Amino acid sequence: MCAVRIRFDALKNDLLLRTARGERVERPPIWVMRQAGRYLPEYHEAKGDNDFFACCRSPEIASTLTLQPIIRYEGLIDAAIIFSDILVIPQAMGMTVEMLEKKGPHFPNPLKSPTDGQYEDLMARDVRVAEELDYVYQAITLTRRKLKGRVPLYGFCGAPWTLLCYMVEGGGSKLFVQVKTWIYRYPSESKRLLQKIAELCVEYLALQVKAGAQIVQVFDSWAAELSPASFKEFALPYLRYIATQLPPRLKELQLDPIPMVVFAKGAWYALDDLCDLGYQVVGLDWLHNPAEAVRTARGRVVLQGNADPGVLYGGKEAITTAVQSMVQGFGGGQQGWIANLGHGVTPFVDPNNLRYFFEEIHRLASAESHPSTTG
Repeated sequence: MCAVRIRFDALKNDLLLRTARGERVERPPIWVMRQAGRYLPEYHEAKGDNDFFACCRSPEIASTLTLQPIIRYEGLIDAAIIFSDILVIPQAMGMTVEMLEKKGPHFPNPLKSPTDGQYEDLMARDVRVAEELDYVYQAITLTRRKLKGRVPLYGFCGAPWTLLCYMVEGGGSKLFVQVKTWIYRYPSESKRLLQKIAELCVEYLALQVKAGAQIVQVFDSWAAELSPASFKEFALPYLRYIATQLPPRLKELQLDPIPMVVFAKGAWYALDDLCDLGYQVVGLDWLHNPAEAVRTARGRVVLQGNADPGVLYGGKEAITTAVQSMVQGFGGGQQGWIANLGHGVTPFVDPNNLRYFFEEIHRLASAESHPSTTG
């Protein structure tokens, strides 16, 4: 046992962790991406006049925001996810990232070419995520203490491909002209940077676990921008690197292994490959048919997802229909499924609609499991 291991209250609800380990469970665990965020009125109260990244850098504010959905939806959801952002890694690498109101993330000085001076500086820089991102670890530790064992806590990072997209495009994009230019004109330089980001992701996730994260997720939010062949070349190797290198790094730190989740949004064509990377859980967006995904996975991993977040703009009937489809498609939820949306909660969602979504998963999964429990 590591002498410096932080001690926390015993976990009272381990349903999600048992599910992530592939165990048979009494019902499917539930949480949703971006469950802490701007759709909640209490988020704006706690955020106050602070900008987004100031909230991320304040352990007190970040932990408060993380707990808001746990408090609001008490007894309905089975995990918290730390309030942070995938772009803290580019920030740690020395790049300036701003969050602009009604526009999203913005890099005032994105990477322009491998000879722009900034690329060489990034590749040469000794990035110390232990120091640069200490505020994230403090927020995780404080959140674990505040949770008092109610539910487990997710840590996360952005996947190398998605982070490269932002670092080159300078923000979100519709055409991804700059990053496509990079990978097809400068493939070797792109791969060097992707590898460096992957190595930073491993250390960053390991230190999140050391701080108290009990499960971690890798978000490849822009995976859909790659063709199947390009995904295998510019995304898959770096997702595999994280999955294979994080467990030994945890062992070096004398930490127990934890479940790992990969979520490659839009990479429906890669599900079979994603199941073989070494992650225990594969997240699905709403482009997947649940039953088909189960057939593709063949029990190799636990699946997480995958209702269209847009259904939350509909009424109760639409939500019930979506939940029924999920529960049936994933086989009732007594093994191999973590209920979630297919992406994060979107702005302007009525929190009561999300509550109904959670309640319907509880109700319909229970109805599915009780008439006949087949092994």
